Amino acid sequence: MRVLVSCSVGGAGHLNPLRPFIDSLVQEGDEVLLIVPPSLEEHAAALGCPFRIGGEPGGEEVAHIREAIATAPRALAAVYSERELFGRLCTTAMLPEMQAAFSAWRPGLVLRETCEYASAVLAMRQGVPHAQVAISQGEIEAAALETAAPALEAHERGLVEQIRSSPYLTRFPASLDPVIYPDTRRFAEPVRSPGAGLPNWWDGDSRPLVYLTFGGVTGSLPIAAEVYDTALEAVRGLGLRVLLTLGNAFAPSQLGPVPPNVHLETWVPQDEVFREARLVVSHGGSGTSLGAVSAGLPQVVVPLFADQFANGRRIAEAGAGLCVEPTVAKGDERARLQPRDAPRLAAGISSVLDDPSYAAASARIAKEICTQVSLRRVLTGLCATPR
Repeated sequence: MRVLVSCSVGGAGHLNPLRPFIDSLVQEGDEVLLIVPPSLEEHAAALGCPFRIGGEPGGEEVAHIREAIATAPRALAAVYSERELFGRLCTTAMLPEMQAAFSAWRPGLVLRETCEYASAVLAMRQGVPHAQVAISQGEIEAAALETAAPALEAHERGLVEQIRSSPYLTRFPASLDPVIYPDTRRFAEPVRSPGAGLPNWWDGDSRPLVYLTFGGVTGSLPIAAEVYDTALEAVRGLGLRVLLTLGNAFAPSQLGPVPPNVHLETWVPQDEVFREARLVVSHGGSGTSLGAVSAGLPQVVVPLFADQFANGRRIAEAGAGLCVEPTVAKGDERARLQPRDAPRLAAGISSVLDDPSYAAASARIAKEICTQVSLRRVLTGLCATPR
């Protein structure tokens, strides 16, 4: 079968959930065509399958919206993100290339991450079955779809309802993500073979390893330097090894003093870090937080924007970690991580490492994820859909 796979602006966190589907389809001999925006061209090329480059909004438009996402009140930030960025601008920019791909390649199935809507528009127009691959919790994504609805209905009337009723494929277990979509299909990703492991960055130091990351988007935001400096202050003096990844958009020269127990990298394969880490401290991005519980690791979540607050609270409610939300100063419209939060973050890190119940809860969730049906079985069901 010919399967068109599509991804929108948003960094590797939007593309990574699609990777195991691409790998499985290629292994089974299906034809795959990946369509991504220019900002993900390098990531697409690394996957080794045919791909085409669609359009994306101009840099200034995206920069303005991303600043609003990080600093505006949450309800308004959601409108900027879901309706204006993904629903209107990204869909409009991607439609021409998507139309060309449908006309020339004629896919039998579309797999789209939940923020990419142009492929859903064309699938609806041409009667092609399509499924959405979850990035985050279903409750969050259903709310995002509702927010984007006015822009989506302007592209194609009835599109929102068709998306809502399409198969919803998610790695999230029921304990972290109750059913929202009527056709929810949970799956377990194939286990990846171990790599070479992490280099000996700490010269034989055997203290517990903490993985500290705020994802790939944070570094491009005006809050980035303050966020990273506060996190570094929190781990300063703790008897731990710390690996901090900064992403491609933030230069280490922008940081304040880096503690000697901290090693900086732009990016490290997440699976390799999880095999050696004792704790994950992150912004609560869905890829990071779900990856950590899948590995049975406890977490300290420091949410900054978007779905991160909901992810952090759900992790805390499940007993698999703590959520340390930035404090709000009097008159602030939006909380942001600041130096005054460093002591609370340090205390949260120590608490989770000292209490084995957090790791035990994460291990229980990891076992739950392993019992979900295989990704291959989910794909077999989709590929058998009548055309």
